[in-house]
Amino acid sequence: MIVIVNPAAGAGSTARRWPQVAKRLLEEGNRFDEVVTQGPGQATGIARKAAEEGRRMVVAVGGDGTVNEIVNGLLSAPRDSTPALGVIPTGTGTDLCRTFGIPRDPLLAANVALRGAGRRIDAGRVTCLGPNGTASSYFLNIADAGIGADVADFVNRGFKFINGELTFSLAAVITLFRWQNRRLSLELDGHKREVTAQQVVVANCQYFGGGMRIAPHARPDDGLFDVIIHGDMGAFETIALLRKVRQGAHMSHPKIEHLLAQRVEISCDRPVGVDADGERPGGLPAQFEIIPRAIELQVPAP
Repeated sequence: MIVIVNPAAGAGSTARRWPQVAKRLLEEGNRFDEVVTQGPGQATGIARKAAEEGRRMVVAVGGDGTVNEIVNGLLSAPRDSTPALGVIPTGTGTDLCRTFGIPRDPLLAANVALRGAGRRIDAGRVTCLGPNGTASSYFLNIADAGIGADVADFVNRGFKFINGELTFSLAAVITLFRWQNRRLSLELDGHKREVTAQQVVVANCQYFGGGMRIAPHARPDDGLFDVIIHGDMGAFETIALLRKVRQGAHMSHPKIEHLLAQRVEISCDRPVGVDADGERPGGLPAQFEIIPRAIELQVPAP
C-alpha cells in the first residue's frame, strides 16, 4: 500500500495533521509507503506508477483535488487491474466522501481505508477545450459547465473562509453577482436541445461545493450520470435556493431539470468554463462519458 499526502491541502492544514495520523497508524501495526507531494499534478504520476507496479491500494490524504489527481493517475495506467482507492479527507471540500459516509475525521477515515469494504463505482471522463488544445481527464464525483467552474476558480486561487462549507457558499454568492447565464446547446445520449442556464451539472455522486447536495438521487454505480440543469435563474433567486440545495430539497424547483444519460455534450458560442471534481480542465465545448465500474473505493463496512 502507498499513501500519497498533499501537504498543501486544506490551506496547509494537512501538513500539520497528517504526522499525528501516521504515527497512530504505525503504532497500531500498519505498514505503508508514504510519498509527500511537492506541487500540483505530482500525485497523478505517483499514482500511475503505483498502478504500473501492481500496488494493491493507493490512499489519498488531502482534498477532492488530491483525489482527482490520483484517480487520473490510476485510470490512465496501462493495466488490466487498478489498485483500490482509499481516502483520508483533510482538504477544503471533501465532497466525494459525503456520498459514501467516509468520516471527515482523519483517524476514522484511515480505519475505513485500511479495514473498510471495497465498492466498485463508476467514473466519468471529460474531454473539453483546454489551454493548449483538446484536454481529457477523469473524475469520480461531479463535473459541471457554467457558474460552478467560476466558483472553483475563485476558491482555487486561494479564497478561504473558516471552513469548506462557508468558503464555497460565500464564493458562490460573490460569483453570482458577476455571472451572466448562457445559451447552451446540449446533447444527451443523442437527444439535442437548447437551454438558457446558469449551469449544467454532470453528477456521478451527490455533493459538491463544500456540502451542496446538488444531485440527491445520484447513484455512483448505476452506469448513468445524473444531469441537473439549473435554468435561467437570477442571483437573488439562486441565493434563496441555496439552503434547499444544501439539503438536497431543490429538485422540485420549476427552473431545475433532472435527466439521466451516459454521454453528455455541451457547447456554447461564448466562453464557459468546465469544472471536474473542483479542478479546471478547460472550457466548452465538452463531452462527458460514463465509465462503468471503473474503480474500487474503500467505504465503511456494512
